[in-house]
Amino acid sequence: MTDFPAATQRARVRVPLRFNDGYSVDTELVTFHGLADGQEHVAVVLGEPAPGTLPLVRLHSECLTGDVFGSARCDCGPQLREAVERIADRGGVLLYLRQEGRGIGLYNKLDAYALQDQGLDTYEANAALGLPEDARDYTAAAQMLAALGITDLDLLSNNPDKAEQLRGLGVTVRDRVPTGVFSTAHNVRYLRAKVLHTQHTLPLAELTERSAG
Repeated sequence: MTDFPAATQRARVRVPLRFNDGYSVDTELVTFHGLADGQEHVAVVLGEPAPGTLPLVRLHSECLTGDVFGSARCDCGPQLREAVERIADRGGVLLYLRQEGRGIGLYNKLDAYALQDQGLDTYEANAALGLPEDARDYTAAAQMLAALGITDLDLLSNNPDKAEQLRGLGVTVRDRVPTGVFSTAHNVRYLRAKVLHTQHTLPLAELTERSAG
């Protein structure tokens, strides 16, 4: 394991989750002491992996507009909903990380939306604001996994940077499991930009065709 300060579990509480489509599942939410960035990240523990299998883990960055308000400008809400069910079926953990707007914060994200309305893509808009394309650091996520006793996992993600950062932090990522594709007329340019800028594993040809249409 890469050398970083250890975090410890602070509290565990059982919380039943209920989604708008009727899906429900019982979870344990875990909070932590000693996270490197000082943020209030939460682990959502969903079931137990079968003996001899690895937990399925997702690093989900907070998205108020998508997760809470159902914004169609991104795919965050559908990804969160899908991840909870897939992890519950197999056993694992969803780390809910307080990294709004790929780490730039809510207000900056909304400023970037305004620039996207003028024709910039999501990464170009961040750059125009003098901000990183992606400011996220997953040291706290690695700390949370270590505190939960998870050293080996399968990662539910389309983003290769998440797997690379975790491996660099000493976490063994056996496989990167892609999520579904949740494209709409409102977010297809956003999804296409993720493929072109950060090599997300999404069907580029299909997204290009939808964007052109």
